[in-house]
Amino acid sequence: MRNDFASDDEPLDAIKGNEVDITLNIDRPYSPVLKRPAYPASTRAREVLKKHIQEWIQLSILRKLGHNEEAEVKKTVIIS
Repeated sequence: MRNDFASDDEPLDAIKGNEVDITLNIDRPYSPVLKRPAYPASTRAREVLKKHIQEWIQLSILRKLGHNEEAEVKKTVIIS
């Protein structure tokens, strides 16, 4: 199996027969991908998610952070 990913031992330019041009664009107008909402779910799905989050806050599973407060993430939460 061929590995097409870069590593410390084999950088991306070590892959023979492939050239990669990367253009970083931070100028306006932004790409449509960058304009997407952070959570592209339906209105109904967002309402259900808000309800679950409020329940978790009431159960002290989650809590809101203050604007100058930092949190160290210890576990991954998957919401599906």
